[in-house]
Amino acid sequence: MLPFKIIVVDLETTGNSPRKGEKIIQISAVIIENGEIIDQFTSFVSPGKPIPPFIEELTGINDEMVKDAPEFHEIAPKILEILDNGVFVAHNVTFDLSFLQAELEEAGYNPFNGPAFDTVELAKIAMPSADSFKLTELSNTLSLSHVRPHQADSDAYVTAELLLHFINKLRVLPLVTLEKLQILSGHLKSDLSLLFDEIVSQKQRHVEDLSFDLEVYRGIALRKKTDDAPLPSIGDEIELDISKNLELHISTYEKRDAQIQMMDEVLESFLTGSHLVIEAGTGVGKSLGYLWPSLQFAKQHKERVVISTFTTQLQEQLLQKEIKLLENICPVPFQTVLLKGKNHYINLFKFEQSLREAESQYDVVLTKMQILVWLTRTETGDVDELNLTSGGQLFWNRLRHDGWHLPHSKDPWVSKDFYLHARKRAQSADIIITNHSMLLSDIINKGNLIPAFDYLVIDEAHHLEKSARQHLGIVLDYLSIKFTASQLGTLDQKQLYNRLYGLMNRYGVEGNLHSFELDTHVQQFYIDLEEAMNVLTNAFFKNAKKRTGAQKIQLRISEEMRKSRSWQPVQMAMERVISGMKLIDKEFQAILDTIKSKKLKLEDSEKALVEEFYSFLVEWNELNEQFRAVFLKEMNDFVLWLDGDTRSLPNSLVIQAQPVAVAQNLKEELFAKKKGVVLTSATLTVSDSFNYFLNEVGLARDEIKELQLSSPFDYDQSATLFIPNDVPEIGHVSNEEYIEAISSHLIGVAQATKGRMLILFTSYDMLRKTYELMKESGLLEDYVLMAQGITSGSRTRLTKNFQRFDKAILFGTSSFWEGVDIPGEDLSCLALVRLPFSPPDEPVTQAKSEILKAQGKNPFSSHSLPEAIIRFKQGVGRLIRRSSDRGIVIVYDRRIKTTRYGNAFIQSIPSMNVKEGDLFDLIEWIEDWL
Repeated sequence: MLPFKIIVVDLETTGNSPRKGEKIIQISAVIIENGEIIDQFTSFVSPGKPIPPFIEELTGINDEMVKDAPEFHEIAPKILEILDNGVFVAHNVTFDLSFLQAELEEAGYNPFNGPAFDTVELAKIAMPSADSFKLTELSNTLSLSHVRPHQADSDAYVTAELLLHFINKLRVLPLVTLEKLQILSGHLKSDLSLLFDEIVSQKQRHVEDLSFDLEVYRGIALRKKTDDAPLPSIGDEIELDISKNLELHISTYEKRDAQIQMMDEVLESFLTGSHLVIEAGTGVGKSLGYLWPSLQFAKQHKERVVISTFTTQLQEQLLQKEIKLLENICPVPFQTVLLKGKNHYINLFKFEQSLREAESQYDVVLTKMQILVWLTRTETGDVDELNLTSGGQLFWNRLRHDGWHLPHSKDPWVSKDFYLHARKRAQSADIIITNHSMLLSDIINKGNLIPAFDYLVIDEAHHLEKSARQHLGIVLDYLSIKFTASQLGTLDQKQLYNRLYGLMNRYGVEGNLHSFELDTHVQQFYIDLEEAMNVLTNAFFKNAKKRTGAQKIQLRISEEMRKSRSWQPVQMAMERVISGMKLIDKEFQAILDTIKSKKLKLEDSEKALVEEFYSFLVEWNELNEQFRAVFLKEMNDFVLWLDGDTRSLPNSLVIQAQPVAVAQNLKEELFAKKKGVVLTSATLTVSDSFNYFLNEVGLARDEIKELQLSSPFDYDQSATLFIPNDVPEIGHVSNEEYIEAISSHLIGVAQATKGRMLILFTSYDMLRKTYELMKESGLLEDYVLMAQGITSGSRTRLTKNFQRFDKAILFGTSSFWEGVDIPGEDLSCLALVRLPFSPPDEPVTQAKSEILKAQGKNPFSSHSLPEAIIRFKQGVGRLIRRSSDRGIVIVYDRRIKTTRYGNAFIQSIPSMNVKEGDLFDLIEWIEDWL
């Protein structure tokens, strides 16, 4: 029970800013006393102005509903009476409270001056692993009834229920955790310290036994780790009719011959120790198609099988969905482990010491509170379970694991270490799930990261070549460079250097240089780095080709350019930086090694500092090596380029280097060293041939068995490809004319389909201009338009919001061409504005073309065309996700009909009706079809 009255408020308004004359259209206040909801007040409010269409679409509140409603000043006394002596609570309290204060002030009343709680802030602490802290997503997660999202009465009531849920979540936390949260809560943005004070006070009066699944170690409560005993291995075959068992466990299961064939072929590949490539169309069920035979083989032959995926989402899906299903089906127990790189795991020693630092920076405080709660729940210690702010991610860089620099014995947390626990579990696992990044790191590190294995499944294999290029390459962005360097600090700043100097003074440790001499070198390094970045930015801006109207620019740094006079100032400036870094590293390494060799009896905070400094020097050296590789060494087999946005240089500057080809690396380090590798994806062939894919990853056709499994969906019945003949051909008109023609066409289509439309672009600039033209036309006022990079939110959030609205249009580029899953009627129309060719001046494309030309090959047919076809297949794959889905694909790029190569795109996708016509034909056909 809380001793204060709580009023949970929600407002619906005509817009975001009261300063711009926006007004309240609905208000609701839920009153909580003694931990129970006792009353609710709700009223529409007359805004004295029309409600915008977007707000009407969002809230369902229209002008008719507020026509006879009171004006705000009429209900203001009632609102103030409800709020009197209470705590104001809202989901994003700054918005609701500031809006209410503005309306009270305008009506001639004093503002509310009591305490306020923000349930968004509270959600981040009480549920640090939630996918989203939006009201709708939280209520869905907790199965709370939320009848009318974006109406004040429903939103206020569900916020009140969330508040009570969060309070109950906090109450059951151990006292040691709550006391630490209480100390930190004084630095939060809302007045949640009142809540923590009260909960701690109540808990101290009634001390409870610690829950059996928790332990307290060195003052921090942790969930106990379950030690998996090695499971009994079996030599007999797992006899099981898999289809029959799937039918028993999945109500909607349909037997798929292609899936059974895939299972047989994967098992055969492992049994014979051979490689296999499988293209499994949408609906085949490829995850189970490789997991079940992998499990059979692992148990029968006492061999672990590694599954590698491209995205962390698919890793989690495999673990939470398919693996759980197999645990129910399989007649023998088995063990699966999700294994990631060290820096995914928390270093508990560093975290313990960070709690002792007096820190008031908001993101750091919030992240510490999130971690304290999370440690009572996590079994993995994996950061991917946490939903951190961007500032929290930076703080995590201090806490992440990177091994030990002092002996293990000096870390008092080693027995509780999550990374070691994951490694130990992986040693006895039948199936290890990892990602392409970890797999490639393991190859580079000669098998030091993943326990030894000979059998491997690579899912989303169409990303393998790109992942390998990125992993063997270098990415340096301006902000990360500055952040890494700034962690060192100077002698008079309370950062690493200052703290290490204090430790040196205490134990009489001296370096080769006097501290002031070293500090001068550090200060000079910062000056040299700033100068080098400015010189690089100027060279970039001067030499980069600027496309008209485009803000993002790119510059390839060829070997000729690196040898030119114009590049010399960059080279000289970077040489000074590299030399300074080497000197600073040498001095600090010597100091740390002296501390280590003296075997001093360091306090825990001092040990943690030494560990942290060693970790920092690992990053420092890595950065120095990358600078050397990019600016001082020859990069004959690499392509080097700079990216940036003209509106925010140098902050947006990115330096990238990638090997032009990785086929030989993969052939020698992966395929030659493993007995059985299965590569699979929904998109691997071009015109029914695996040649392009195999060539990119370094496999010859005689080294691998090929299997193509078509989608079981009837595309002739469920999908149609439409090619408009009344739009200009790309290249025959200016970019602006093309965008204008496409925009007006898309408006007509959107009106016919009532939204439910995903429009895919190959350039962000074209996306932005099309979005602006369609929005400004005034013809789509009833529609919600959402665009990647314009509307805020991640790809996942944009997709979820798109599914929430009836009349929605989603504009996407790059990442939206694949991995977006919008089943059912939410998506009925997919529009592809251009065929997805990489720009010919894109650095990797350009470098590959030069090599192919030198080999006497045609770069277009050997690389550009097959790469575009695979992306096209990915894009078309967004439309039909289930057998019951229906929809239309519109391809605006007329090259699909007017060029000799156009037919290769159509032949590479599942067979479906192809129609051609003008906008009127299309609208008439859509209305009949949908």
